[in-house]
Amino acid sequence: MTTTKKQFPKWLKITLAVVLLLLVAIGWKGYQLFFAGNVTAKEQYLFVHTNATYADVLKELQDKGIVDDVTGFDIVAKSMKYPSAVKAGRYKLTEGMSNRRLIGNLRGGYQEAVKFRFENLRLKENFAALLGNNFEADSTTFVHLLQSDSVAQKFGFNTDNFFSMFIPNTYEIFWNTEPEKIFARFHEEYQRFWTAERKEKAAALNLTPQQVSVLASIVKGEALHRDEMPAIAGLYLNRLKKGMLLQADPTVIFANNDFTIRRVLNRHLTIDNPYNTYRYKGLPPGPIMLPSIASIDAVLNYKHHDYIYMCAKDDFSGYHNFAVTVADHLINARKFQQALDARNIKK
Repeated sequence: MTTTKKQFPKWLKITLAVVLLLLVAIGWKGYQLFFAGNVTAKEQYLFVHTNATYADVLKELQDKGIVDDVTGFDIVAKSMKYPSAVKAGRYKLTEGMSNRRLIGNLRGGYQEAVKFRFENLRLKENFAALLGNNFEADSTTFVHLLQSDSVAQKFGFNTDNFFSMFIPNTYEIFWNTEPEKIFARFHEEYQRFWTAERKEKAAALNLTPQQVSVLASIVKGEALHRDEMPAIAGLYLNRLKKGMLLQADPTVIFANNDFTIRRVLNRHLTIDNPYNTYRYKGLPPGPIMLPSIASIDAVLNYKHHDYIYMCAKDDFSGYHNFAVTVADHLINARKFQQALDARNIKK
């Protein structure tokens, strides 16, 4: 007795083949949507602002060409329930990043912190502009905080010496951090910087940490070379101890609010301003620039000597000639004035 194999109808084979092809096509499309690269190389970061909506994110992606396929991103975002979970932040982008990875970062709020570094800043406005360029809040907001009595007092300062709270260093802070919380982070660094040892050295000089920073800003304004800072600090400390006018040219430039001055003249010295140390004894009310760590430590570890006069060297090396007597100082000053005249530097 023989048996016959049951044959599948031809139409069924065709149907199964079509279904299989559809499943493969759907699977491939799903893979493309979720796992294939979609992020371009046009931007390094995606910035999602505070209170931004999902529509705002889509517009940013489209306007800046951050992804090749915005529609595909939208499909995956909705499947991952991102439209209801938008979080502000600065998100790192890499070319070829998939929708799934990008949306996972966005939905989880996995942003990259800003590595913020600052130094050699002269005015609060310069600092505010730098902050505004690196964080979500604009420079106007930061200027307002830097000039606010209540904010300064909150951290133990006044508006004149508030600038001395900001210790030049590298800080890692999230882009969308509230401005006052950014300042709180700077205050934490200030407290860490002013160790018991540094405070003891300041007290030995009969200066507060804020006053040390004010003097350090003058030292930084005078010194082109770090290795000369302790000697310059020692000179100004000698003047303070003797009750002499500091007569620091950088304070005169600050008082005149003219940073193009290369040669301080008698007319510059007449300005009635508490930052003019040719007219007002003691330290000015606040720093004339952001003091560096090196200049602060130069004051705390000043060089012991008897010098009370100094004048830039006539070789324009950036170093100074120091003197104990007026007679020796006038000789040094004359050499430098002649060098300025030779170079036709009149102002």
